[in-house]
Amino acid sequence: MNANKILLLFCSVLIFVSVQAQTPQPVRQLLRMPMMEGATFTLAVRDLDSDEWLYAFDEQIQVTPASVLKTVTTATALELLGSDYRYPTSLSYSGAIENGVLEGNLYITGSGDPSLGSSHLKNPNQFMQDWLQAIKAAGIRKIQGAVIADARIFDHEGTSLKWVQEDLGSYYGAGSYGLSVFDNLYKLYFQTAGPGSAPRITGSEPDVSALNFYNNLSTTVRSSDSAYIIGFPLSGDRYLYGTLPANKSTYALKGDIPDPPLFLAQYLTKQLQNAGIPVTDEAGSLRNDALPAVSETAMQTPLITTYSPPLSELITICNGVSHNLYADALLKTIGLNYKENQSLSSFERGVRVMQDWWKSKGFNVSSFKVYDGSGLAPANKVTASFINDMLVYMATEAAERDIYIASLPEAGVSGSVRNFLKGSSLQGQAFLKSGGMSGVRSYAGYIRQDDKTYAVAVFATNYNAPMSQMTRQLEKLLLQLFQIPLGSSDR
Repeated sequence: MNANKILLLFCSVLIFVSVQAQTPQPVRQLLRMPMMEGATFTLAVRDLDSDEWLYAFDEQIQVTPASVLKTVTTATALELLGSDYRYPTSLSYSGAIENGVLEGNLYITGSGDPSLGSSHLKNPNQFMQDWLQAIKAAGIRKIQGAVIADARIFDHEGTSLKWVQEDLGSYYGAGSYGLSVFDNLYKLYFQTAGPGSAPRITGSEPDVSALNFYNNLSTTVRSSDSAYIIGFPLSGDRYLYGTLPANKSTYALKGDIPDPPLFLAQYLTKQLQNAGIPVTDEAGSLRNDALPAVSETAMQTPLITTYSPPLSELITICNGVSHNLYADALLKTIGLNYKENQSLSSFERGVRVMQDWWKSKGFNVSSFKVYDGSGLAPANKVTASFINDMLVYMATEAAERDIYIASLPEAGVSGSVRNFLKGSSLQGQAFLKSGGMSGVRSYAGYIRQDDKTYAVAVFATNYNAPMSQMTRQLEKLLLQLFQIPLGSSDR
């Protein structure tokens, strides 16, 4: 072996030893575990005050973020829309009212609000009461026409093409449209008998009896279900697979409303009928194939406009409970700023605007490759470095930094991390967004310790263990990295 090769080998060994020496002992311990064989782990921790790295490991490796992507979506929306932004949803009519009869149509025009009728609001059904009151106040006692939903502010690609089929039809895979209602989900109720029998559907809330349910469920002695609902957007067919617990007088599964704009028009029609205001025609929805009976140029008279809570509240819900619909609606809303090529889908326009925004702030977005706002697409890729840079920016340079940080749930206290770090010395000191899907566990946010605040991003993918085991290991890792003494309640 010649001298040059020996020198090159020596330098390589030095570099390897140097990198190994810089790797924190808790990280090395984690990586030696059998569950991490073939896995990818990446970590980035930075001091907000000094902007110095506390820890960094493979921080430039691209990984699937899962719901940690919501930290970027909500940050971008807050920057571009402002904390006071509210979504308007308007109710209007065409034609004229004569002797209490509206000779025309009612129109529900959406702006993309994901929170209309949301179960996460204090009075989710208040909007419908307000609408009925406004219709009555206008003197309308009969509608010689139809209720028409206009959701055309977004395209009707409700779900990303990068989502996997098993998520379509599930409540967490609900599509985002220009009009949404009731979180775009329903509860389907069952009664079950003995093990091995077929559960019986007993009803739904709200009423989705117009859907076709193909029931392939059975019952089991287990106390929890392993059931799922599958179906495509805008399709009335839903397929039920898996098992439910036996001998339950009532049991509920959640699924997505496949066509929320049309459902909302039908729902309002039914509420009008129940209130003694008959509607002669079937409810409809304006898509690119506009209803033949609807004139595009018909003048509309406004009745009432319903506004969403401010964006500050919406992003708190989005990050707190990891609400996919809220995140994807926010992405599409910021995508309305994209004017160069309107043939792009709403998802694509939102991603372009999000990338352009962070690029304008000096970020390297070449490794930021995403296809939705929620993180549901397994094809999404980010780096711990990018997420950490974004967190640092939002905490030190963003105009509404306090609102953003407050939108993240407290570990051990609230939201999707209410059980993470619970009972440890970091409980209430960590503000983290979690992410999780098959083979992915991730956390990003802020940790406070000794009058300092750190931006933290940690990702583990392709590990060989249940997610619950990976969660415990990341919990232990953070406690060790921040040198928190493990008490009796620490895992």
